[in-house]
Amino acid sequence: MRYELLVGLRYTRAKRRNHFISFISLTSMAGIALGVAALIVVLSVMNGFQTELRTRILGVASHVQISGNGNRLGDWQGVAKMALQHPRVQAAAPFVNAQGMLAAGAAVRGAVVRGVLPADEERVAEIGRHMRGGRLEALRGGEWNIVLGAELARALGVLRGDQVTLIAPQGQVTPAGVIPRLRQFTVTGLFEVGMFEYDSGLALIHLEDAQRLYQMDGAVSGVRLKLDDLFAARRVARELMTQLGPDAFASDWTRSHANFFRAVEIEKRVMFLILTLIVAVAAFNIVSTLVMLVTDKQADIAILRTLGASPASVMQIFMVQGALIGIIGTLIGVAGGVLLGLNVDVVVPAVENTLGFKFLSKDVYYISDLPSEVVAGDVATIGLVALALSFLATLYPSWRASRVNPAEALRYE
Repeated sequence: MRYELLVGLRYTRAKRRNHFISFISLTSMAGIALGVAALIVVLSVMNGFQTELRTRILGVASHVQISGNGNRLGDWQGVAKMALQHPRVQAAAPFVNAQGMLAAGAAVRGAVVRGVLPADEERVAEIGRHMRGGRLEALRGGEWNIVLGAELARALGVLRGDQVTLIAPQGQVTPAGVIPRLRQFTVTGLFEVGMFEYDSGLALIHLEDAQRLYQMDGAVSGVRLKLDDLFAARRVARELMTQLGPDAFASDWTRSHANFFRAVEIEKRVMFLILTLIVAVAAFNIVSTLVMLVTDKQADIAILRTLGASPASVMQIFMVQGALIGIIGTLIGVAGGVLLGLNVDVVVPAVENTLGFKFLSKDVYYISDLPSEVVAGDVATIGLVALALSFLATLYPSWRASRVNPAEALRYE
């Protein structure tokens, strides 16, 4: 073992006459551990929220969507067949997308009306898993049934079996003038995916009923695709665009919800920078610890210099001490952060039961539990940043130690 490392470790373990230096060392170590643990837990919870929201959005939206110009796609069967030949595409489903007004008694609400084929829709979306009443298969062509989002049904004041009137914006020409197209539907199901945008503004009807009501003449708005890897959506959309004609175009979920996911990613980065300041403050404590230690050990430094130790060797001795504080604090923080991040679903309910209130009330938030996803890359980055800050904090005090003049230090000894 090099003597610089040996002496540095001995200094770290030695009992000091000045207990205040030991206290600051422990405080620095605890600060680094708390900062690292807080960073890991916060980023894990944000990763969990991001994954949970992406899952809920893609439970209703599609990975890739092929749409026709003017909201009309004629040969959708040919387009679906072509798309299914791509190795990444697992399923395809046609849809009609339109606007409408739903009325029940005195209540009126605007909604996005989506015409679907239930069997095909189950393969590209997960609405069937979020049904709170009824089944998606209850939508049959010609029976004029409708499935509503739970919030939309609550706003209209309807339940399963009730009647609602759908008012289409396309007018019907009569001798008395243009009047709106009306059709009465029976509510056969309710769904709740946990996203207010869909739960309060989406209504599903059968594809054939949508084509008749909105005068599509056998055409559809587009085809929705499900991929084996949602993160390949952008590349698959570009590849499909080269095979589509001029009357159709492809878009993916990263474009349709780009602002939302970009905002989440920016928020994650900002939180990382803010919480890194906690580690930086703890690292600055290492500076004060080593400066006081250099002052306390000036006689020892002078003796080492007279025995032949070079200034670089003295600098390495004190760098070992500071680095050891950072390494131990980082390891404790990583272990504690990973352990807490993996058990957030257990720790948070225990704290809520102890304090007697919920952090995320179901009456306010759709995600009432704190999801957590510990990502190895984030843990490694946090650990490396903490070690780097700890190492940088040792440079100035160690340089000060290497500049100690042996004659001046031993003058009054």
